[in-house]
Order: sequence, then structure tokens, then C-alpha cells
Amino acid sequence: MERAGHAAADVAVQLLGNQQAPTLIFAGPGNNGGDAFVLARVLQEQGRRATVVFRDDAATLPPDARAAFEKWRSTGADYCREVPDGNYGLVVDGLFGIGLTRLIGGDYAALIERINQFSGPVLALDIASGLDAETGCVHGIAVSATHTASFIAAKPGFYLMDGPEQSGVISIHDLGIDATSCGGRLLDRADFAAQLKPRPRNSHKGTFGSLAVIGGASGMTGAALLAVRAGLTLGAGRVFCGLLQPLAVDPVQPELMLRAPEAAVEHASAAVIGPGLGQSDAALAILRRVASADFSLVLDADALNLIAAHPVLADNVARRSAPTLITPHPTEAARLLQCSTETIQADRIAAALNLAAKFNANVALKGSGTVVATPKGDWWINTTGNAGLATGGTGDVLSGMLGALLAQAWPPAQALLAAVHLHGAAADLLVSQGYGPIGLTASELIPAARRLLNNWITERNG
Repeated sequence: MERAGHAAADVAVQLLGNQQAPTLIFAGPGNNGGDAFVLARVLQEQGRRATVVFRDDAATLPPDARAAFEKWRSTGADYCREVPDGNYGLVVDGLFGIGLTRLIGGDYAALIERINQFSGPVLALDIASGLDAETGCVHGIAVSATHTASFIAAKPGFYLMDGPEQSGVISIHDLGIDATSCGGRLLDRADFAAQLKPRPRNSHKGTFGSLAVIGGASGMTGAALLAVRAGLTLGAGRVFCGLLQPLAVDPVQPELMLRAPEAAVEHASAAVIGPGLGQSDAALAILRRVASADFSLVLDADALNLIAAHPVLADNVARRSAPTLITPHPTEAARLLQCSTETIQADRIAAALNLAAKFNANVALKGSGTVVATPKGDWWINTTGNAGLATGGTGDVLSGMLGALLAQAWPPAQALLAAVHLHGAAADLLVSQGYGPIGLTASELIPAARRLLNNWITERNG
């Protein structure tokens, strides 16, 4: 606790800069409050003014927090039970830490509302009060921090659901403690860097595999075309598009080979099925055929809905010997697990792991903080991407990108990690260049992703 308070004080001093305005510190009834008392004492020792709001009985504090309270009080400092008027350079949230699992109401909800009315920087200690450290869900109300000083290790909830909005800029302070791994981690390029290899000069289109994309029922051909264009642009040597609604040629991408669905998969080394597939008898028939094939298979969109509706087909998918990868959004995941969307969102990591185990598949549970999970129980949270991805067709582009990497013989888990990370990074690149987030379109992601993938390969190999 002493180290946590000192670490938080360092962040507070950086945020205050040269201004002399006091810091307003909210201390809660647990160990998070103890961190706040240490912070208040350290700021005072450094000649900084600090005002503490504490509404509880010090006698009920946990032992370490009470010791921090008494050491702070021994300096002659006092606290307020109500929020005093004044101009403050910084507000510190030390109300509740990672152990909170109940809804916040009453006086504490009112305090959080007061914190959220502050127009300056707000520093949360360890985690914003009201934010679930594991799921990123808000317990009724939560502090909207501009900065979070997290102790020992990052929390999954920073990167899931509402976590990014509530946490602000996150700094991690290990306090000299080697944190025990929880089995998951943040996804970054190092997780698939070994696959970022330059192409040999002595190669041809057959070197880089054949991808089949199956979908595109009447009125939904655009979804399949987005996926297949992404597959071609991300490097698959040959790309076949099996459309349920026949199309003679794609005038935007004439390199694509348009086939009947059955013909498209004849020479595939990897396939994507689902974008614009629909749920007709014809769609179900081709899905059953493709699900029994011995190539790597990406299941998305209506392919997932059909599997959810047909238990025998779901069992067949789970028993596939070739790699299976699924990319559901939360509602599709809920259908697959026979629960509500709210249940999925309440614990996205658990949902992704359950899907991976049920279908013996590598899973990308899409959403705010896409979770990638493997049948072995490993999981990652992706931090690339932005609100510009909340538009039709971006999931189709992701599945096409993933299919392209599989066609080029990337290992399944690394292909999924790379596709998810690259997909979000392409959106981030476009936003940084002024193309969004409002109005960003799925088709714009494709050339941006190609550019990034080539850049990453060059950076790794010189």
C-alpha cells in the first residue's frame, strides 16, 4: 500500500505540473481508500495541498488501510465528510478497487456523480470505481477517469466493454511484485511476429495457397465480395468466390474467380463460409459439405447461425480434424452457447473460452476488446481498433483477411491473432489520417491492412 500510494503520487505530480491548485482526494472504505490516504500524505510531504473526502468510520477500515489513515492523520491532516467547494487541479478516485462486485448506489453514487462533473484530470487508483476489473462492465455507475494508475498488473476490464471509456490513460506500476499470470494477455505483434516473413523471389501464385469464400445469397453478395477482396489483397495466391447468387464478374476486382459454391472449394487450401450466406436450404447444404472438408475453415455470420440452429451440424463442426476458426459477434455467440447476449457481454473472456472448448476452435469474440481464445485455454484481448469499425461489412473483411493468412499456411492461432490485430490497426491508421471514425467504410480497411502488413514484414526483416 505504501508503494502504491507513492506510485500514484508520482502520477499525480505529473498531472498537476507547476500549478498550485490543491488535489481533491476521495477515499473509500477499503484498501483503495488506504492507497488514497498514502497518496494524500505523500503529496503533503512534498508541499502539495490535498483535501480528502472520507465518509466512513475509520474503525471499520481494513488493518492496512487503517494504518495508512492513522499515519496520514498523525501529520495533523483532517478530512471532510462532504465535498468542499473550491478550485482543484486534480481529483483522485480512491473509493473502490478491484474487489467491487455490487452495484454502487446511495451516497457513493452521488460522490461519483460529483467526480464526473469535474472538468479537469481525474486519476483513478488501481481502477475506476464502479468498473468491474475482470469484465469491463459498469456496476450501476462508474468514475470516468482521464487517467488510471494500476498497481501490480493491468486488469482485463481496462480493455473490455466500457473499460476504455472509463479508464482513460493507463499506467502500470508493478510495485516490485512479480504478478502471477492469469493465463491471458494483451495481444500485440510479438504474438505472431514469427510469421512476418518476406516472400521468396522464387515463388508463384500456387506458393501462397488457394482461398475459397462461400456466401453471397440474393441481396447479400456485397458481404461475400468484401471478404473475398480482403482475401486477395492480403496475399492469398488464388481466390475463389462461391456465390449463392450468381455473378459473372466483380468489376472492382476482376482478379477474383467467381464460381458456384461447390466448385469454389474444389482446390481450396482454406475456406471462409458465412458472409452473406443466408439461412436457406441451399446455404445449409453447402455448409454441411464444407464443414466435413479437411482444410482450415473460418465460420462467420450466417454459418454460425445455422450451426446454432442445427445441433448435429454443431457436433460435426466440433469433431473436425482440420483447424476451425469462428468469429462471432456477441449475439451470434449467445446463439451458439444458448444464452442471452447480456450473459456473453457480462463475461466476454469466459464466453470466448467456452466457445473454444465447445467447438474445438480458435475463437475471436468480436466487440469492444475483441477476445481471442484457443481450445487450450489461452486467451488474448486486442486493443487495436476504434468506433469506426461499428459499420456493416467490417466483420466480412476480417474473415477474408483471416482466410488469406490461413491459405498462406499460417498456423491457425497466429493467423487469427494477426488478422484481429491487423484489422483494428487498419482502422486506427485510417482514423489517424482523417478517414473516420464517422463514415469509415469496410472497403477502406482492405488497402490500409495491406499497407500495414507489408510495413510490419519490412520492419521485422529489414
